Amino acid sequence: MDGAITLRPLPTPAAAPVGIAADRDGALWFTEIAAGQIGKITPDGQITEFPLPDPTARPHAVTVDGHGTVWFTEWSGNRVGTLTPDYSLTVHDLPTPHSEPHGIAPGPDGALWAALEIGALARIAPTPSTT
Repeated sequence: MDGAITLRPLPTPAAAPVGIAADRDGALWFTEIAAGQIGKITPDGQITEFPLPDPTARPHAVTVDGHGTVWFTEWSGNRVGTLTPDYSLTVHDLPTPHSEPHGIAPGPDGALWAALEIGALARIAPTPSTT
């Protein structure tokens, strides 16, 4: 890599970004594992942070589905969450306690898949409110 590297400091000190994913408008979404937030940086460098209901949830991975909904995992919260294009934030409990969700990705059928540290994958079927 021969290009320049530019750092973009986050508004929250020690936020510890972990996961990152692009949306269809060119913005990048990221998790702030230490701050309990989801962040967004636009192509022009504007950063917005979205605090989660549980600041200790340790958001880990993030992805964006084909409808512009941001999906993320809450590693210590045992949840997955959604942030819709109108910035409505919802978290969803996983049925298995202490499953520690890490990675998340959309599948070809429109469902989301989360990698669980308990040695399983969770298929999360979208509902009309998240598509």
